[in-house]
Amino acid sequence: MAIFPGGGESSGRFRSAAAHYLAGRPEYAGLLIRRVASLVGLRRDHAVLDLGCGPGVLARAFAPLAGEVAAMDPEPEMLRVAAEFCAGIGNIRLVAGGSGDLAPSLGRFRLVAMGRSFHWMDRAATLRRLDALVEPGGAVALFHTGHAAVPVNAWADQFRELRRRHGGDAGDRVGPNGASGVGWVRHEAFLLASAFRCVEAHSVFAQGEVDAGRLVDRAFSMSGTTPARLGDRAADLERDIAVLVRDMAPDGRLTEVIESSALVARRPGEAVE
Repeated sequence: MAIFPGGGESSGRFRSAAAHYLAGRPEYAGLLIRRVASLVGLRRDHAVLDLGCGPGVLARAFAPLAGEVAAMDPEPEMLRVAAEFCAGIGNIRLVAGGSGDLAPSLGRFRLVAMGRSFHWMDRAATLRRLDALVEPGGAVALFHTGHAAVPVNAWADQFRELRRRHGGDAGDRVGPNGASGVGWVRHEAFLLASAFRCVEAHSVFAQGEVDAGRLVDRAFSMSGTTPARLGDRAADLERDIAVLVRDMAPDGRLTEVIESSALVARRPGEAVE
């Protein structure tokens, strides 16, 4: 699969995390993908942009529902993983670049999807650039996954604390729809101040199981606890995660309920009925 140049440069923040994304991160619910596609009237003659695509999870999910998907990321290692993950899917093209490289040459899109990437961007400037790329009737959709506030997820607080203690959580404290700590402006504020100011939220809940190995991959996929950032301390985090799982689940498998959510933002008067 070819990678088309986009002119952007990667900070390298996620280079060592790339190999752990697919193994560690929760999946976006298929029902949510189909719901968003229906909301925006996505058809096989439409194009989708997966901006900040990482390993191409959203690109691959939307490929059967669209004519073409452009998967764009500034990190070369992420694009390499995406090329492997999306191999054989003929309507996905990989583009090297970030939000600063958005230009009319990319094409016009019915949907621009972002999965946990919008908070890394200049959000106001990105939305202004996207206004020139999203076709009439199209939308911007911000996807997120996180632990739902239900009793079976009680262990997730301890998992977050382990990551914080071992490496910090810079950039990973962003919660559903961009919620974060003091001084953080939620994504909705930027959407409401943009051309895409008709905003609605959708969520799908799914219960599954996770073991220590997958939680290690999940931790290593996050910016505060990448293998490169942790260095020799990576083994300590891996050990403590194994202890957490052993203490919380003697059979080695923790139950988790994942909320897959999407903020879908459209221009006034352009909603698909």
